Amino acid sequence: MAKAKRLRVVLTALVAAAGLAGNGASAASGTVRNIVLVHGAVTDGSGWRGVYDILTRDGYHVTVAQPPLTGLADDVAATKRAIDLQDGPVILAGHSYGGTIITIAGADPKVRALVYVAALQPDVGETTNKLAAMMPGMVRASDLRPTKDGFIFVDPSRFPADVAADLPRAQARFMANSQVPVAAAAFDAPVTVAAWRDKPSYGIIAMEDRELNPKFARWMYERSGAKITQIEGSHLVYISHPATVARVIETAARSVRGWSAAAAGAARNSR
Repeated sequence: MAKAKRLRVVLTALVAAAGLAGNGASAASGTVRNIVLVHGAVTDGSGWRGVYDILTRDGYHVTVAQPPLTGLADDVAATKRAIDLQDGPVILAGHSYGGTIITIAGADPKVRALVYVAALQPDVGETTNKLAAMMPGMVRASDLRPTKDGFIFVDPSRFPADVAADLPRAQARFMANSQVPVAAAAFDAPVTVAAWRDKPSYGIIAMEDRELNPKFARWMYERSGAKITQIEGSHLVYISHPATVARVIETAARSVRGWSAAAAGAARNSR
């Protein structure tokens, strides 16, 4: 009886261990389990919910940063604050203007790779405005509305068509009326460091994007040597296609196992 009891204990322990090993297998297959997600202009972090749910289900530790959109320095500081809270290496993903933010914040030593989701990818000395003006999208300048105190938002009546064409109409209308205006000055602040020059980057092109010209997104991502994924989606592709976006982020997390600053520098110099 005692022997049988000991056997049951051993079997129970083995089953429990197998269950623990099965949870989060995707995260365990790479060296990076911490993901920090950064929203863009006029939105907030809640848009990442679909991606967040998938990543956490797959065993990743996900933090959604909440840049206040009050200025580039403030937005970078908020993102770095989220990075500081992580207990190890980080994959940093940004959408739209969030690409400018992660380009600077990504210089943090904890960050191992950057994922640009329909996002700007500026170089040192470039500004968001300067970069976006090189190859404008289809959104009319008149669709952007200024506030008296120097902030910008999208005309709510134009938001669904301009930004969220592939979202359910009710969701697009809600987002149009819950915008977070962004400081206009943020778009004129020059980038002081480009983390993608020293670290691997991944770029997602939203092929139906009216805000960020898909051809321009490709140009930026080819300039940086980013690994490119195309998705038939609007500017808010991370909301309309969360599974595909999450898959790119997980690919980044699994792919940096052998990454080193020296190797990244060598790859960059060979381009």
